[in-house]
Amino acid sequence: MKRPLPPALLAAVLLLAGIPAPAEYQSDRQPDRAQKASDRKSDASDTPLSVGDYAWVGAETRLPGLDGSDYSLSHWKGKVVLFNFWASWCSPCQYEIPKLVELQEKYGVDGLQIVGIGMDKEIPLRNVSRTLGINYPVLVADNAAGQKLLDRWGNTAQIVPYNVVIEQDGRISYIHAGVIDHELFGDHIAPLLKKSNSTH
Repeated sequence: MKRPLPPALLAAVLLLAGIPAPAEYQSDRQPDRAQKASDRKSDASDTPLSVGDYAWVGAETRLPGLDGSDYSLSHWKGKVVLFNFWASWCSPCQYEIPKLVELQEKYGVDGLQIVGIGMDKEIPLRNVSRTLGINYPVLVADNAAGQKLLDRWGNTAQIVPYNVVIEQDGRISYIHAGVIDHELFGDHIAPLLKKSNSTH
């Protein structure tokens, strides 16, 4: 009984004869193109985001919340979102949080959603959240996950507090390394809430 030709040899023989190889023998080329496309996509998702970028591309990383649920960052898509990156050991962060609590309470009905992303372990984040009465979701992004997340959102210096503002349409409208105060809120976030409400 004759042994069948190996797939690579069969494809070469067919090619010399001018006959296209069956699809199953062309797969050695297809993965290359698919892999390159995948690499490009991967490269794009590794590029730090900046003002004007669409925030929700590649934002499916899930993080645990202090409420016991897991969330992807795109969970709040459709709102005016303020991502506040902070840590329990950061004094300016603890100075900033009461202002954020006040802003969430006052402007939540207008479509503002503040989300705290803690670059820290769960227990110290939970202690600060309880002490300062945080009234918005807090996600836990400890160690390598937190560093990667900061890089992704344009904070290659790994500084906290760090704030990213996202419009209702998903575009990043403002990035600020440092504390968000009432003046910055009035200049960069309040107009987005008015714009959001005018479209309803």
